[in-house]
Amino acid sequence: MSWILTNFVAAFLLPPLSLLLLGLAGLLLWHKRPRIARALLSSTVILLWLLSTPFLADALLQTLEVRPLVLTDKATTADAIVVLGGGTYFNAPEYGNDTVSNASLERLRYAAKLHRITGKPILLTGGTPLGNNISEAALMKSVLELEFDTPVKWVENKSDNTLENARFSYRLLQQSGIKRIYLVTHAWHMPRSLLVFQAAEFEVIPAPTAYTTRYKTDLMTFIPNADAFFNSRIYLHEIIGILWYRLKS
Repeated sequence: MSWILTNFVAAFLLPPLSLLLLGLAGLLLWHKRPRIARALLSSTVILLWLLSTPFLADALLQTLEVRPLVLTDKATTADAIVVLGGGTYFNAPEYGNDTVSNASLERLRYAAKLHRITGKPILLTGGTPLGNNISEAALMKSVLELEFDTPVKWVENKSDNTLENARFSYRLLQQSGIKRIYLVTHAWHMPRSLLVFQAAEFEVIPAPTAYTTRYKTDLMTFIPNADAFFNSRIYLHEIIGILWYRLKS
């Protein structure tokens, strides 16, 4: 399934469109089925409120996040570092061209640290899902080498999703006899990534980054905001992705 088709289907399953459709159904049934209509509209408002609350959104993401990597013994030793692309910042005016997104930058920063500690070679994976000219992996390579002074050994630039990240990375690393890897991605993205990379026959040591943390819990933690709604959407996207990959396998 293409990246565009996959995301088109996902748009109907995820908020805000799913909530808008739920509310619209309630409005359409207002005269013919008033009880059902009230239930649908009430559900829309309640879900919108809850999913926009930082306390709940943070808690949801934290259920996905695995423990951080601790390099202590041979059990945590791998032969390469694989970094998943996290999107592109298109037409960045301050840079004069495309560059990596915030998510990719967070992953690259941790990959650079991991390379300094372990000395293991790095593979970057990420293609051009929107059909643009420069792949995520190529942009990541430029940033990692020029801004973090960290060498990149392999670039996988054909994949359009996490499943392809795993399969195409395996083909590249298989040529060097590498199967045991450190996998770098966001902590909330790790369960889905781990699932597909293990299915691709990698031995994976999770190296998650960008955890969901909070300075303190106060009144504002229970007041809805757009950032929290976005985080809830990420959680639902990951859950749907995990279920989809398990059905396919």
